[in-house]
Amino acid sequence: MGLDSPFLDMLTRRVLVADGGMGTLLHERGISFETCFDSLCLDNPDIVLSIHRDYIDAGVDLIETNSFGANAIRLKRFGLESKTRLINREAARVARSAREEMGRDILIAGSIGPTGRRMIQIDHPMYDEIFAAFGEQVDGLLEGGVDLIILETFTDLSEIRIAVDAVRSRCHLPVVAQMTFSYDALTAIGISPATVAESLDKLDVDMIGANCSVGPQPLIDVIQQMGEKTTKPLSVMPNAGLPRYVDGRYLYYTSPEYFGACGLEFVKRGVRLIGGCCGTTPEHIRKLAEVVRSGDAAKPRAKYQPLYFVSLPDEGVVKPTVRKSDFREKLGKELVLSVEIDPPRGSNPEKILKGAEYLAGLGVDAINIADSPMGRARMGAMAAAALVRKATGIEVIMHLTCRDHNLMGLQATILGAHALGISNILAVTGDPPSGDYPNVTAVYDVDSIGLLQIIEALNKGFGLTGTAIGYPTDILAGAAVNPTADDMAMELERLRRKIDYGARYFMTQPIFDIEALKRFRDKTAALDLTVIMGILPLHSLRHALFLHNEVPGIEVPKSIMTRLEKGGDDAHKVGIDIAAELSLAGQSLAAGLYYMPSFGRFETIGAVLDRMGLTNASKTI
Repeated sequence: MGLDSPFLDMLTRRVLVADGGMGTLLHERGISFETCFDSLCLDNPDIVLSIHRDYIDAGVDLIETNSFGANAIRLKRFGLESKTRLINREAARVARSAREEMGRDILIAGSIGPTGRRMIQIDHPMYDEIFAAFGEQVDGLLEGGVDLIILETFTDLSEIRIAVDAVRSRCHLPVVAQMTFSYDALTAIGISPATVAESLDKLDVDMIGANCSVGPQPLIDVIQQMGEKTTKPLSVMPNAGLPRYVDGRYLYYTSPEYFGACGLEFVKRGVRLIGGCCGTTPEHIRKLAEVVRSGDAAKPRAKYQPLYFVSLPDEGVVKPTVRKSDFREKLGKELVLSVEIDPPRGSNPEKILKGAEYLAGLGVDAINIADSPMGRARMGAMAAAALVRKATGIEVIMHLTCRDHNLMGLQATILGAHALGISNILAVTGDPPSGDYPNVTAVYDVDSIGLLQIIEALNKGFGLTGTAIGYPTDILAGAAVNPTADDMAMELERLRRKIDYGARYFMTQPIFDIEALKRFRDKTAALDLTVIMGILPLHSLRHALFLHNEVPGIEVPKSIMTRLEKGGDDAHKVGIDIAAELSLAGQSLAAGLYYMPSFGRFETIGAVLDRMGLTNASKTI
């Protein structure tokens, strides 16, 4: 444990505020993602220094060194493994220089991230290599004069144990150990926050917590569970929600005001060190510091309500029956109903097949199969779609993203889908990688418009380069549209290009403001669009706040949030009422309704359709 440490002393007196994202700001200031960010402390120290200064000016108590990936294993990719110790020493020196220039009494934390190697036990042949890599990094940080060590963004308990061993073999500085979790409140290999906390609690560290991968709302649940299993102080450093890939850049949309307000919720749950990770900026941290140091932080917290869904009772649920549908023939003639299913995280499709059978029994016309939504690894959409189609006979709409496939891979996937009888594809650009594999390379050879061009060519019997493929495919291509886009001019321009390249229908983001959809339909009246309106049943105020503030492209009006807040413990029932109301209002504006049940709770869709009187009923327009 850290002894006689300013950090530990400060923790006993107040909640400490750490800095925010480093990589985000480096990229915003012109540094390519192909650059080794850690080596900038040697090659371009002024840009790192300027970011440190901005965070100090925002009012932090602690800044982290720009050394997250500066271990020999990760530096080897850039041919810099021999400079590991030097890079870490300089990272600490640059941080100290910023402190001295700004004249504030803040702490310098040495940032250490994972090597990327997983499931390494003490008797594993690679243990010594990883131990040495962390040890060399620590040596450099100590030479540079850090005040504490922060181990962050680890996904594997075995690797963070090695990191702790390496630190403790070198020093007795305070250690903060942070793991990263996905939106389902599990690590990448399915470990719960409670189990993580119990494991970290046994290590020789001074503070445990969570950082990265997700925005504030999901980490509130994580911290709640961790706090119940440890006596150590807690830390948290969320992302600024989910990123969106726009014109070659990753943009985060969570506002500083919302981020600060969520900080208050963390403090009320016992967090003693709070900062930000990917997407957060000095403005996020400035607002966070203001809120954390306000008198509101001392007020008692409200009753804990988990972000994740509370199951509905079974009464009134329609029993599933298997039947065939023909989405293509009904589109534009009858109101079509589609429901989204996420493929499983593992190889067992049992849950999604039961869900699909249940939805078929409700009378839906198609099942949307998402393609690793939110940039998280799941079973391939084509395999899941084929399984659903075979098991239920129901039509499937396979999502296909440009994130994970190059041009050859996209063409191969479309041909394979056609051969398997999957004739509906929703072309989407795709969420940037995050969560399970945040450091993987996103491809994006084309965006959704380019993907539509590929489908159009294949439907004419040619590959994108003009090579004949024999019999043409027969894919009904759709695309996404956002009726509430901030830049509507750009959205409409992309919409026209999607139409030009063969998009036959458009599925919207979740709509919570029917007037916004009306305005969009008025603006696009001349285009004669076939629009399928997205509907996402809400189940709590927290759920609504999360979607509004952390998921790009979704806006939830204050009036809906007020209704959910008044609903209290019955907020999920209010959410079903709202979804039914939006569905009924949307029938005159859309050719179909596209439901997105959160966390695989398909019974909510049954409840919504039951309120509407649409279950297994005529849906003629």
